Amino acid sequence: MAALVETRNLTKSFAGFKAVDDVSLAIEEGTIHAIIGPNGAGKTTFFNLLSGFITPTAGTICFKGRDITGMDPPHVARLGMVRSFQINSIFTHLTVLDNVKVSLESKTELPSRFWLSSAATRRLEPRALELLSAVGLEKEKDLLAVQLSYGRKRALELAISLAQEPEILLLDEPTAGMGSEDIGSISQLIGRAAKERTVVLVEHNLSVVADLSNRITVMQRGKVLVEGTYQEVRADQRVIDAYLGGGAAAHA
Repeated sequence: MAALVETRNLTKSFAGFKAVDDVSLAIEEGTIHAIIGPNGAGKTTFFNLLSGFITPTAGTICFKGRDITGMDPPHVARLGMVRSFQINSIFTHLTVLDNVKVSLESKTELPSRFWLSSAATRRLEPRALELLSAVGLEKEKDLLAVQLSYGRKRALELAISLAQEPEILLLDEPTAGMGSEDIGSISQLIGRAAKERTVVLVEHNLSVVADLSNRITVMQRGKVLVEGTYQEVRADQRVIDAYLGGGAAAHA
């Protein structure tokens, strides 16, 4: 399969410390690719680089063969690479339905117009309801987002992200802070979303990684330690040492 996203010698330094160190990685189209590693491995920094939230010190990022190195997050999103599972992306005092409509509006000419009436966005409602149904929130459509449980807010964030029609969805610790019931529900939603797009996730829950991922990259101290299937990664002595042998907590 072709690489949808590719990094070459990607590096990010902070005051001389290399949080991401010479990372070359290919994410194949149509796969779920997990980025895991001990705390401090550079996973979040790598995600921030991919999504445009920080600029690399060196190296390049290509999306569909186009160099997007240093491009800001709105431009990255408009190209089709959307980052999800950031709680602050929700408008807590809008309804669940209106949250999704706002995301849909950003893909139209409507955001550049002033004094919009409710009728102006009514045509977006069928698609918004379809997205809410896809994540199991159709019954909560008239609730304020602030009234949702933590797990249901995560489902709403997924609907908001899917409204952007991404080709690749970046999920940053999608099950963090969840109970087992919510973890199972969100995992199923991610699996369904991945049937139509590429997904990259940073995830601490290794059972979620095992269930969902086609490919796994393990990072340690800013570098790629090993890459492969879950079975290959799990059996690799370098991974065992990274998680258990060096005093690091056994977290992905």
